[in-house]
Amino acid sequence: MQKEELDSFVLAGRIACDALDFGEKLIKPGQSMILILDQIEEFIKSQGAELAFPPQISLNNVAAHFCPDQEDVLLKEGDVVKLDVGTSINGYIADTARTIDLGNNTELVNASKDALAQALKLIRPGVQIGELGKTIQETIMSHGFSPIRNLSGHGVGRYRIHGAPTIPNVETGDITELKENQTIAIEPFATTGAGIVYESGVSTIFTLRYEKPVRSPMARQVLQEIKKYNGLPFASRWLTKKFGVAKTSIALRELSQLGMLDAHPPLLDKAQGLVSQAEHSVIVKDKAIIYTKNK
Repeated sequence: MQKEELDSFVLAGRIACDALDFGEKLIKPGQSMILILDQIEEFIKSQGAELAFPPQISLNNVAAHFCPDQEDVLLKEGDVVKLDVGTSINGYIADTARTIDLGNNTELVNASKDALAQALKLIRPGVQIGELGKTIQETIMSHGFSPIRNLSGHGVGRYRIHGAPTIPNVETGDITELKENQTIAIEPFATTGAGIVYESGVSTIFTLRYEKPVRSPMARQVLQEIKKYNGLPFASRWLTKKFGVAKTSIALRELSQLGMLDAHPPLLDKAQGLVSQAEHSVIVKDKAIIYTKNK
């Protein structure tokens, strides 16, 4: 790994960690989710980083991919709040998340946090990916909860938020070994529910898959803005601020019908169980660099 690449990952990680700390302080009962997310986005930009994906706040049985557009959500007592942020420096990405408990779910929060800590202890070249999943699963189950089987950690890279290798949250028997200088995100999810998530609701997060000719001038204008995100996920809310609700909706519908966009709807536990999440990004070395963690 070249020094410029390493330095970019590390700086992105420091800003992501600071953004997570900043966002956690804003998460209180009665607070507006949109206002919190807007402030986190502005904080990241003020630190000299770009958004690797829209910050997300997913509540209770929603595991991931919740990002309100026009209809705001107010946090309330008892919520299990997952805050997920991603930053980019020169295209190099840091991805990190934690759960903030506004109720009495300390043990659930600790289950994903401890699973992450145990998995991170194993990170080094030559470790089998299946061993990471086994450790995550055993740790979560030791707390009396279930891991979410169809969510996983992933590789991160330059302008790539989800790539190889896949890091499972359950034992898979995968004998693929971690390699020196791989950059990965470890991301355990623990739940009181089924341990399986499904897509539900309207997507407010999208990724541009590819370009093709677009007939509508309105859609072409919105597409030019989307291209500025360099193939990384974006929020419809970002476009609404610039183009308005109607224009954004029409353009996104046209681009989706042309197959140009991937939609990322909210992911809910199948049994509507509460979900916690913990995540760090790591560079694989003999002494792993957990670059989204406070030193």
